[in-house]
Amino acid sequence: MSDTSISEQWYITQGAPNYTTPAVSRDVMDFHLRLPGYRPTRLRECPELAAGLGVGRVFVKEEAERFGLPSFKMVGASWAVYRTLVALTEDPDRHWSFDELGARFGGAAAESTSAGLTLVCATDGNHGRAVAHMAALLDLSAHIFVPAQIGQRAKDGILSEGANLTEVDDAYDDVVLRARAAADADPGAILVQDTAWDGYEQIPGWIVDGYSTIFREIDAQLAEVGIEGPDVVVTPCGVGSLIQASAVHYRSIDRAANATRPALVSVEPLDAACLLDSLHAGHPVAVKTGETRMAGMNCGTVSTLAWPILQGSIDAAVAITDDEDEWAVKELERLGVDSGPCGAASLAGLRVALADAAVREGLGVTVASVVVLLSTESRTANPLNQ
Repeated sequence: MSDTSISEQWYITQGAPNYTTPAVSRDVMDFHLRLPGYRPTRLRECPELAAGLGVGRVFVKEEAERFGLPSFKMVGASWAVYRTLVALTEDPDRHWSFDELGARFGGAAAESTSAGLTLVCATDGNHGRAVAHMAALLDLSAHIFVPAQIGQRAKDGILSEGANLTEVDDAYDDVVLRARAAADADPGAILVQDTAWDGYEQIPGWIVDGYSTIFREIDAQLAEVGIEGPDVVVTPCGVGSLIQASAVHYRSIDRAANATRPALVSVEPLDAACLLDSLHAGHPVAVKTGETRMAGMNCGTVSTLAWPILQGSIDAAVAITDDEDEWAVKELERLGVDSGPCGAASLAGLRVALADAAVREGLGVTVASVVVLLSTESRTANPLNQ
């Protein structure tokens, strides 16, 4: 990396825009277009935010509802489950329909073969509900592991999908270990986890690919209002999968030569800043997480798939306090944007970053810059809500 600056709350490098990644296939978007209930989420312009931040235009990608669920997670979980099941067929290169896979692996088919499948994962709330929702749509079983301290509303959401729920009185990273062990012990289980580690990278990779639909939508929505692309994209970060998808999209080697290559900014809770701390160290580090209202981002380890891409491609990492996040939730609510604590983190992080002249200059932000904030969940999706 080059021209690197750091502080306790942020890290910035000016070498990232030169990094390139392979492109994600258009097949992902085409799959989502075929799913019942698909529609693009809103890209809402917020002139008042732009004025307050000293930039040209601010758009919020409002992931308050995806396929009937209150977060972005379904675009990743749906593609990963689909690809996993297709890989189990005798013809993995064929474009199987959703109904065909349900008939092949779910319900009556499982009973006739005595070989039903169970989807397993750990979650702070939204990913687990998305996996459970996919299982319900395909008539499969689901077993979801959660930290015991998440709110009852999140647990009830998972249970409403017909999943079995196991509460673990431990930190998120240890809950992942419990889910992994349970899946390893069951021949009929498939672990659908949204973080990767050595030896487990294919399914998390498919989840990241699934998120590409969000960024294709943003491109189309900006084009509709005459904007070629954003100058800055700000993404909340847990284990790093969503901002990995952002990096793959905006740093794609197949991206048009005249397309903008925006500055990419990640935002984490100050007490769970595993990416920020890893960037400081120059290698992945595990952090001891504390308590935060941004429960879905309370992760201590960066995904092994995400790390090398994020180290090379993002321009800045910012960590925020719960108070800074609470301000952002209330500000977005005042402006009519439905955003929970994890979703509002992008606004809080950008506000913190742009308050520092060194960060503003390093990101190349001007009074004409176009900013996109990823809002990843609705207020009702907050796992700490009771």
